[in-house]
Amino acid sequence: MNVYEEIVKLQRAGRRGAVATIVNSRGSIPSFQSAKMLIRDDGSIAGTIGGGCVEAEVWQAAREVIAQEKPRTLTFDLNQDPKYDTGLVCGGTLEIFIEPVLPMPLLYIFGAGHVAIELFKAARNAGFDCIVTDDREAYANAERFPNALQVIAKDFDRAFNEIAPSESSYIVIATRGHRDDMRVLRWAVETPARYIGMVGSRRKAITVFRELTREGLKPELFDRVHSPVGLDIGAVTPEEIAVSVVAELIAMRRRAERALPHMSWFHSGRHAAAANDPTTASSEPLPAPAKK
Repeated sequence: MNVYEEIVKLQRAGRRGAVATIVNSRGSIPSFQSAKMLIRDDGSIAGTIGGGCVEAEVWQAAREVIAQEKPRTLTFDLNQDPKYDTGLVCGGTLEIFIEPVLPMPLLYIFGAGHVAIELFKAARNAGFDCIVTDDREAYANAERFPNALQVIAKDFDRAFNEIAPSESSYIVIATRGHRDDMRVLRWAVETPARYIGMVGSRRKAITVFRELTREGLKPELFDRVHSPVGLDIGAVTPEEIAVSVVAELIAMRRRAERALPHMSWFHSGRHAAAANDPTTASSEPLPAPAKK
């Protein structure tokens, strides 16, 4: 079985995995240097690094690499540890590097206005595939969004039936109006998408949140929503807003561990109180809404 071909198949299917490679060895080992094994997200494998206890430990470590999306290196001393003496090896040491295999990050952009165009350009440059959706054919077309994975010019409710975000997907909502933003957010929070962001002011976020919770959506669904969207870098123009948003997408993709200057106020836990306080939207100083 060609491990490289299996890696490509896994990525095209939008799935995750990990590749274990023997990168260093001394003495007699149960395989050969550069041998590879692919561990898929369902636990199945392709290829081998020699079998036995070593492979079992690598399989377990690979599951952690898949979950954490961070590489790691394992070292085995087959001479010293009796648990590796299975009769299959003659002794030796080997070092195995395990790296995550991730699908191409897919960004769904809802809206095809000024911010959407700049967001599309910046996201493509950062390595994201993009699907753009808008209900206006004059805006949602291949001429405006060249090299998009897909451009959907349909009513948003109809478009929802054609797309299925996965846990490795990202969603940014930047439609031309409050009502459409709310329609998309209503759908988005029920998906397993890794990231959901909505362009607009804090006032707008409070209003949308309040309306959707009145409809019966659970407040905790909004805990992972980024709105205002992007990192707080003082962005004003569509180009700057795009940089802010893509920076946040990259931070999510790479699982940045240090604190970031998020614009989103949902993460502070204040959204529940704000949604139940009728004075919040008018009494709190709010930033100007981002242009679309």
